[in-house]
Amino acid sequence: MTETNELRIAVIGAGPAGVYSSDIFLRQLKKLGEGLGLGTAARIDLFEKLPVPFGLVRYGVAPDHPSIKFIASALEKTLDNPDIHLYCDVEFGKDVTLDELLERYDAVLFATGAVEDKPLGLPGADLDGVYGAAKFVEWYDGYPTGAREWPLDAEEVAVIGGGNVAMDVARELMRNADDLKERTDIPDNVYEGVKANKARVLHLFIRRGVAQAKFSVQELREMEKLPGVQLIINEDDFDLDEDTIEEAGKDKLTRQMVEELFTIREMAEDMEDDGDVDYEGNTADRKYYVHFNSAPVEVLGEDGKVVGIRVEKTETSADGKMSRTGEFEEYPVQAVYHAIGYKPATAPGIAYDDRHAHLANANGDGRITTTASAEDGAQVRERLYATGWAKRGPVGLIGSTKSDALLIVTNMLEDLSKAAEGGRVAADRDPESIDRLLASRGVKPIDFAGWKKVDTFERAEGAKEGREHKKVIDPEQMRALAHA
Repeated sequence: MTETNELRIAVIGAGPAGVYSSDIFLRQLKKLGEGLGLGTAARIDLFEKLPVPFGLVRYGVAPDHPSIKFIASALEKTLDNPDIHLYCDVEFGKDVTLDELLERYDAVLFATGAVEDKPLGLPGADLDGVYGAAKFVEWYDGYPTGAREWPLDAEEVAVIGGGNVAMDVARELMRNADDLKERTDIPDNVYEGVKANKARVLHLFIRRGVAQAKFSVQELREMEKLPGVQLIINEDDFDLDEDTIEEAGKDKLTRQMVEELFTIREMAEDMEDDGDVDYEGNTADRKYYVHFNSAPVEVLGEDGKVVGIRVEKTETSADGKMSRTGEFEEYPVQAVYHAIGYKPATAPGIAYDDRHAHLANANGDGRITTTASAEDGAQVRERLYATGWAKRGPVGLIGSTKSDALLIVTNMLEDLSKAAEGGRVAADRDPESIDRLLASRGVKPIDFAGWKKVDTFERAEGAKEGREHKKVIDPEQMRALAHA
């Protein structure tokens, strides 16, 4: 047995939240460790249930986001650190338990993200042709256990949601397959699926007004450049009162979003005036309607299948409060996609806050608690932490994840400094102990070198088609490549 004196930290989830937290922990320990009596040495073991790392960046964001490859590259540089050890294809709660981790690690940090949709909760939500965004995203991103085929036979579709995921889903449904393939790493099954997509009319329904949408400017600019697609808006939605304009102007990101939406309004007018064309002036064969202040109230069906959607007009005040008008309109559609939020994953042995959709933690500080509510006598559970969506629920972008990581790492270091023996409290301090445990169960983790083999293969496959990258989607093929 090899005893080591380094701090030992287990992180569950190798997406952005887990990788950023690992990096920030090591940086802050080097900076503050001596003063806290912790020293500056630590080993972080990063556990991921999928055969490959990067979570949301690889499997939760549309493939045509140009910034994604830069984020993935930054995450990969972080993982190429001798103090961070990657254990992909190891599932918490199945391959290793909480007690087994606590025996071997001084602290355990959950960065488990989100993979499920919040339920739609409308009459007709169970009809054939109603889909949650998460499963559709899994399909077009080649998630290892996701669907390999997707029914894209509806000529008229609706997308419900006022955030970036709704925009991603709508854009992919309006995409030209050859253009998408040329620019991205989509696998063959997704290319063939998008190529066969019959959608010619899409309605995006946003419950609140122009100034209350949650789109990023980047999403809007990607929406503006869809070959063969005419954007259509209702000019009345842009008739904002002075109070709303003033309120929107207080926040820089909101102001930029609203300005970009007004640019889209002008584009839509030009597209119509020029004879129903796309952004390049070519004849459009698909129409993309954007409806603000429109709250779907029922999915309409016949013989168990979607045939339409009923929408109520709403009004939104300057402070973002929405009210119903009692005015309804019905649209013929044969498929409905809802992107109204994700439900972060649960973790075996950890309390869950159903109301806020995240792991139970104390006042949002990342310290895991025994129950979700203080009223139920919630107590902090020592040595257990949460970060990212697991901590705060499915809100915020990469910047929020970094802020979370710094907050949680600060709390971890503070707690470790107060613990006996400078935070070194795990009974089993042999760094190879976890490897023996997993091997005894027939579990074969994929490490960073294994991931690089998968990545090298994907790049070689992409190069054959003049592309930078082409995703492998079969988990067995990933394992074979990684362990070769």
